[in-house]
Order: sequence, then C-alpha cells, then structure tokens
Amino acid sequence: MRNIKLVLEYDGTNYHGWQTQPDLPTIQDTIEEALAQLTKTPIKIIGAGRTDTGVHAEGQVANFGTDSQIPVAAFQKGLNAILPRDIVVCSATEVSPEFHSRFSATSRRYRYTILNRAYPSALSRQTSYFFPAPIGVPRANTLCQILIGKRDFSSFQKTGSDRINPICEIYEGSCWQKDPYVYFEIEADAFLRGMVRAIVGTILKCIKEDNAEAELHRILDAKDRAAAGTSAPAHGLSLICVKYNNGLHL
Repeated sequence: MRNIKLVLEYDGTNYHGWQTQPDLPTIQDTIEEALAQLTKTPIKIIGAGRTDTGVHAEGQVANFGTDSQIPVAAFQKGLNAILPRDIVVCSATEVSPEFHSRFSATSRRYRYTILNRAYPSALSRQTSYFFPAPIGVPRANTLCQILIGKRDFSSFQKTGSDRINPICEIYEGSCWQKDPYVYFEIEADAFLRGMVRAIVGTILKCIKEDNAEAELHRILDAKDRAAAGTSAPAHGLSLICVKYNNGLHL
C-alpha cells in the first residue's frame, strides 16, 4: 500500500467545509470522487485541517493509501484535470507509511484577511472581510501577543463543538497592514472549532475599548464563548500551511 501526500489549494466558497457531510458538497468528497475516477477504486483521504464552511486553503495537506501503480506525478496532473477549478493539487509526493497528515502535524498556520477601506472590492469579496472602520493595527498586534502560549481557549470555541480538550498552544500571533488589507496570522499546535474567527472578531471588538488588554485577559479567564466577541465571517480565513517535524512542510 502506497502512501501519497497531497498539498492542496482551494476556494471554500461553494463547499460546506472539508469534512464529508451527508447530501452536502465538501472538499473531501470532491477529492475522493476525483480519486475514484482516476484510480477506478474507492479511496478515503485524510486532511490535516478540517476547515469549516466557506474557509479557504493555500496549503492544506492530505494523504491517502492506494494500491494503484499510477506514477506519483500523474496524481497531480490527473486530479487537476478532473477536479473543479476551485480545488487545485499543488504537489503530490509518495511518503512513508507512517506519515499521517493530521496526527503527524506539529502546527498549522491560519491567516485572516480584512479589506480595511471605505468601499468594498468586487475582486476579493470571497476571500476578504470588508471592514470599513479604522483598525488600530499596532494595538491589535499587541493583543495577538497576549494569546501566545499554552492555555484553555474555551472562550474561542464554537458553541456545540464536540472537542473535549480545549487546551491549545499558540506559537505565533500577529497583525499587520499592507494597504488596503489588514492581516491576522496565528500558528498553533491545534485549533478549536471556529477559534481563529472568534479571536479575530474579539480583537476587533476589544481594540475599541480603553482597557483592551485587560478585557482580553478577562475573556480568556472566563473560559466561556459568551464572554468573547462575535466571530469574523468565514470567507476571510485561509489555512496557509501545515508543518511537520520530519521536514514535510510548507
């Protein structure tokens, strides 16, 4: 059994997230259907990050096992010929049997993009959140630094999530501006469902207050989703890369 690793880029606008859902279009189902067409046999694929409805990816990593003798380079070319244009295989490589795109990952990095000007964009409307109010970027960056470390992030977990352990470690968090866009980037060992969007929405709320730092600490200590701000919309979020100890990373 060969183990094939794919690096994927996709526009999540037309999909109900990564993971298979009954009677709904998902990234996983679409790729598995293309693999079945290419190899003439059913194949299950594993993704490193279970992106939610409307969330995009520039560096999603996935792997699957197959008995097919198709040359590894042909998986990239063949899948790109079959898949819809909003899903692209950036690379395909054969990896060791032990490699697991999800469980072997040491960290994932997400980027949230905000269009911060007085008028919206016709071109980036599906990949950025239009937010016309001024954003204090240096202060937002300071708030991102507060999040770095290992702690209970229950205040940023989507209500109804079935994850039992809310402990995550954020390795890097930052906010910067390149007009007309403002970017948030967060890298962590794991993410709770809806965590990045909740963090971005909460920071946008906190920076309006005089005691923003104290307010963010209060929200973290509450360990309660009701204490935090409204989540930023899904279409501004993208999975940028997944990292692995063995060097299989982007």
